[in-house]
Amino acid sequence: MKELKKPNILNIDNIARSRLFQIQSVNLEFSNGEKRIYERMKPANREAVMIVPIINDDLILIREYAVGIENYDFGFPKGAIDAGETPLQAANRELKEEIGYGAGSLTEIAKLSMAPSYFSSKMNIVIAQDLYPEQLEGDEPEPLVQIRWPIAKMMDLLDHPDFTEARNVSALFLAQRYLQQVCPK
Repeated sequence: MKELKKPNILNIDNIARSRLFQIQSVNLEFSNGEKRIYERMKPANREAVMIVPIINDDLILIREYAVGIENYDFGFPKGAIDAGETPLQAANRELKEEIGYGAGSLTEIAKLSMAPSYFSSKMNIVIAQDLYPEQLEGDEPEPLVQIRWPIAKMMDLLDHPDFTEARNVSALFLAQRYLQQVCPK
């Protein structure tokens, strides 16, 4: 594959700020002389985790409100990695906050970029097994509803109208591959 030369960054301006985000305008010049202005979220070093919890022969998902689509969606527990935490520590904390279980076994199976044209953030996908009851107080505004889904029918989630978020779909495929490698039939 031909190596591409990265565009030169001519200028970066901070153009908007909210409580959570800062938007930048990035003026670029490509190797062919073309110039373009792009907008992006200001790069940050924070990452997040999405956990695929497995208990017996089931996956555990949660239903929570997603303001972007103004509806309830369901998927795997997830959250930001706090300062000083590793992805596996954050995964175990999020499990305790969101589903009331800790994990005796955590395996990081992937690190995904999310909308890389606009964000620098990464999502660490983690498999959680050997679950045990343990609850931590979370920051959700309402209790999260748990959904147990049989592993044997995990790919049927793709047909469910409330399982639509791309990160969850990616985690589902990665979990399927992981389980096929660990427990081949």
